[in-house]
Amino acid sequence: MTSIDLNADLGEGFGRWRLTDDERLLSVVTSANVACGFHAGDAATMRRVCELAAERGVRIGAQVSYRDLAGFGRRTMDVPSAELAAEVAYQIGALEVFARAAGSRVAYVKPHGALYNRVVHDEEQAAAVVDGVLLADAALPVLGLPGSRLLGLAGKAGLPVVTEAFADRAYTDAGTLVPRTRDGAVVTDPEAVVERSLGLARSGEVSSHSGSRIEVRARSLCLHGDTPGAVELARRVRERLESSGIRVEAFA
Repeated sequence: MTSIDLNADLGEGFGRWRLTDDERLLSVVTSANVACGFHAGDAATMRRVCELAAERGVRIGAQVSYRDLAGFGRRTMDVPSAELAAEVAYQIGALEVFARAAGSRVAYVKPHGALYNRVVHDEEQAAAVVDGVLLADAALPVLGLPGSRLLGLAGKAGLPVVTEAFADRAYTDAGTLVPRTRDGAVVTDPEAVVERSLGLARSGEVSSHSGSRIEVRARSLCLHGDTPGAVELARRVRERLESSGIRVEAFA
């Protein structure tokens, strides 16, 4: 039977401000990418999400990013390699404290926002992220875009690599994500997202922004938690996958 993991970005709040419906999304997804305080999240939020995830058997992932609270981690930054590696390890370590206190552990690492897109092509920044993961835990899987420099370097360093696809983001013909600054970068039609999810899980294919069919082989499927109606959309995706004979389970 075909199987796939469902992941979502969670814990994306700060202080009194909350962006994602963590509790309800954790009843649907199998892996939680938890903000570690650099683009969103704080100590109390990280602890709460780890406790909720552990209660539901959802895997906890460290969503590491540039230090950019004001820009939600979506602004490109030039961070020296040694500094970026240290900050990646720092974020993983902070989340690990709360994961272990909840009776779980950090099970994988995924970059966020501008860092995620940067390490698709940027060798130096990708290497720094890999160095940071190795510093924190040399056995941690890395979740990222198929064919990215990040996954290539992580694999060479001996880290497990996991490919990811996005049901609610538009793709270029080259298999990269369409920048959010362009119209149509985010797929908002619920039925389209459900159908794209099914296609990605079944055949590893999706329509690009230009309408071409492209291959995106992935072990995990991401649904953004900060889009309107995210919980209901995630439920519809999971129900459609399971009713089509696709097992939804964590990769880690």
